[in-house]
Amino acid sequence: MTGNHLNLTQVEAFARQAHATQTDKAGRPYTEHLAAVAEGVRVRGGSDGQIAAAWLHDAIEDDALSARWLADAALPQEVKDMVLAVTKRPGEELSGYTARILATPGALLIKEADLAHNADPARLAVLDEPTRTRLTAKYAQVRALLGLDGGESPEDRKDSANP
Repeated sequence: MTGNHLNLTQVEAFARQAHATQTDKAGRPYTEHLAAVAEGVRVRGGSDGQIAAAWLHDAIEDDALSARWLADAALPQEVKDMVLAVTKRPGEELSGYTARILATPGALLIKEADLAHNADPARLAVLDEPTRTRLTAKYAQVRALLGLDGGESPEDRKDSANP
């Protein structure tokens, strides 16, 4: 990201502030999830734009930032597109959601890192059994719809756009 755009440090600061009061299902600070997804994108070979989108991936969905904020933010359009692609809309079918991710350059890597952290056994272990079972099935279904059921490990997978 160059020019008059926010840099990664600024994007991270916006995301951390926007989600500062939120916690995940286990009661942990939500910013830990954002940091894990951003790091997951980085280690998978993601670009700075993809890392920025990872920091913002849940901002609109979780009402931490508005769609207007994103539209007006000093970010490259491709970052905005990736954030919007991974933003689940109320009542949206998984097939439409995953099709949008697959159709948006760079978005699949962000969702892959998000799913990897969401499905982390250590994270799931602290949840009650019904929630853990429901989420495990949901994450597996989304991975299948995205074609992420291949045999390679997430750490070994690199974004083909950024070899």
